[in-house]
Amino acid sequence: MNKDQVKGRIEQAKGKVKEMTGTITGDSLLKAKGKLQQADGKVDAALGDLEEALKTPAPKE
Repeated sequence: MNKDQVKGRIEQAKGKVKEMTGTITGDSLLKAKGKLQQADGKVDAALGDLEEALKTPAPKE
């Protein structure tokens, strides 16, 4: 697991907390910011996943 994967998953969790807080308090702006932060985290995590996939050598036939 690399730092992009970790950063992405942390951002997803923080975004989820913001989204839920916005839902509970009725703050639609906070809810939207949470969803945006989750999406940003997913991108970071996907980038990290891609980096990891590129590090592993392709199987030989």
